[in-house]
Amino acid sequence: MEHPTIKGRGSAKNIKNRFEKTHYELDDDVVQADPDPEAELEPSPRTVLLPDNTRTILSENDSPDVGFRYSVNAYRGCEHGCAYCYARPTHEYLGLSAGLDFETKIFVKEKAPELLRERLSHPAWEPQPIAMSGVTDCYQPIERKLRLTRGCLEVLAELRNPVVIITKNQLVTRDLDLLSELGKLDAALVALSVTTLDDELCGKLEPRTSRPRARLRALEDLSKAGVRTMVMVAPVIPGLTDHEMPAILKAAADAGASRAAYVTLRLPGAVTPLFQDWLARHRPDRKERVESHLRSLRDGKLNDSTFGKRMRGEGAFAENLKRTFELFTRKYGLNDSRVELATHHFQRPGQLRLF
Repeated sequence: MEHPTIKGRGSAKNIKNRFEKTHYELDDDVVQADPDPEAELEPSPRTVLLPDNTRTILSENDSPDVGFRYSVNAYRGCEHGCAYCYARPTHEYLGLSAGLDFETKIFVKEKAPELLRERLSHPAWEPQPIAMSGVTDCYQPIERKLRLTRGCLEVLAELRNPVVIITKNQLVTRDLDLLSELGKLDAALVALSVTTLDDELCGKLEPRTSRPRARLRALEDLSKAGVRTMVMVAPVIPGLTDHEMPAILKAAADAGASRAAYVTLRLPGAVTPLFQDWLARHRPDRKERVESHLRSLRDGKLNDSTFGKRMRGEGAFAENLKRTFELFTRKYGLNDSRVELATHHFQRPGQLRLF
């Protein structure tokens, strides 16, 4: 059965968990019998918050494709509901689905700030940039109420440990006081991820994120406050959003961003059928074209998890994206200098400040 679109959600169903023998689907009595693929199911499944009593808070990364070693994620799952989110399969390790479960069942690490303080206070900690949103967005909607990301930032600002934030939410500007404090020490970089400048497409593709203009305003506000800013053109969806790269780079540069990067769409595990379903429901006229381009990037496959290839792909289309990116970053003065966040200001709790 084809599921209609669910208002405010990127996926329309719970796809089978690869680790589980059974799975569940929405009951036929609940799903309205409207043949229109754009029809909306009401009411939208509510978000459920679940406790995550983890005893560690820093995740260590060993991928050569990612530019940081440690990251903090106060939440598991993400209410933003981006249809293409590469983190969706992480919910399968919790016995849940990468579909609706990922965006409606959010695990909350209530002790994240305390755990972060404990780790950074240990004598063995060597100060280095910590990324926030290495898996899910640290400024997803529930952060407005729970303020766990802000709590972690308060720890980082107090100890003067550098931070890199990647988000799709204007809510990041709520914490301008802490970020500007770190910015004065050259210890903060905030990247706003912009997939498209089309509000209508954004609303379907990334339903609970800030709209593109709001993200650009966030870039401007952060830049004016002395925080280093960056635009992530991510993901670039071949055949759907790739033509927007020059316009996104220009808009970000106009907003004050000094750096830029891009990532080509990747569809690990369960994300492949989920995104194919999204295309069939929202952009059926583009589905074949998008899939054809993705296969051209990845040797006939829709996804390739090989390090060094997964973020960009290979072939003529990948080279064209690379040349376009390089041309317009030069044109708009992005990436003119290398960014190295300062670590020498770091101090452990109780350490006397000399200046």
